[in-house]
Amino acid sequence: MTAPLIDPFARAITYLRVSVTDRCDFRCVYCMSENMTFLPKKELLTLEELDRMCSTFVGLGVEKLRITGGEPLVRRDIMTFFQSMTRHLDSGALKELTLTTNGSQLERFADQLYAAGVRRVNISLDTLDEKKFADVTRWGRLPQVLRGIDAAQKAGLRVKINAVALKGFNEPELPKITQWCAERDMDLTWIEVMPMGDLGNEDRLDQYWSLKDVRAEYAQHYTVTDLAERTGGPARYVRLEETGQKIGFITPLSHNFCESCNRVRLTCTGELYMCLGQEDMADLRAPLRAHPDDPSALEAAIRDAISHKPKGHDFDYSRQRADGQMSRHMSHTGG
Repeated sequence: MTAPLIDPFARAITYLRVSVTDRCDFRCVYCMSENMTFLPKKELLTLEELDRMCSTFVGLGVEKLRITGGEPLVRRDIMTFFQSMTRHLDSGALKELTLTTNGSQLERFADQLYAAGVRRVNISLDTLDEKKFADVTRWGRLPQVLRGIDAAQKAGLRVKINAVALKGFNEPELPKITQWCAERDMDLTWIEVMPMGDLGNEDRLDQYWSLKDVRAEYAQHYTVTDLAERTGGPARYVRLEETGQKIGFITPLSHNFCESCNRVRLTCTGELYMCLGQEDMADLRAPLRAHPDDPSALEAAIRDAISHKPKGHDFDYSRQRADGQMSRHMSHTGG
């Protein structure tokens, strides 16, 4: 059982994204409904079960662990989980333990995260306008997030800003956000909005701002150089020569990046999604709970799931409709 995880297309699976909760203190319009019904506590993996699950994946060759949600830092006692994962960093089996967050709780937890071995955090932030921030997050407070960013940098964490490109919303802010990140020595990645969850009043076609257009906008103001650099994720990078900044583009719609996919996603209920843009999943909670003292059943279930990983997703807006739309919310799968 020590052989690495290889999918049907000869891709080694070395990256696990783990949602530790479906709950969040924001209600971002492209991620959640305003009035969400959250999962009963008994359906969620306990922190101890999350440890066993992640440790099994590490034992099978996963080298990068990204903790997501919902908002991961709102889960009670979550720091005990981060602290338990430190042993895999110390052993060298795990190369990176990292986090995607909305930043709201970083003022409280930045120092503890650094002590647990986290060195990088991705912070979701789509606008620097306080009113627009309140609109897009529904419940969010921009000053609280900015204090969290201050705390993260003070603690020694490398910060990357993830901004969802939203047509008619943050288009005019592209120069301001870019300059702000440059001044604070933070990387910036733009992400195309994906057709996830109940669209409700937020029509993804109206929101969709192609990153081809974002790149063209940059080219009007900067000298843009394409970089060959890849970081093991889906982003492609350019450098703005005037500032030296590295800007990332995650383009699930205008440019499918599936050929190099090395990741799978575990929900807080133990469902393993082999692809963000497909509905197929494997239930890993059942073998985890049925055989608490025998890891072989869980290992076998993981290997079977990886053997069904598809070649790629089906997201497509090209026909002026949200083809490939997933019924589950982004917060369920993990951001």
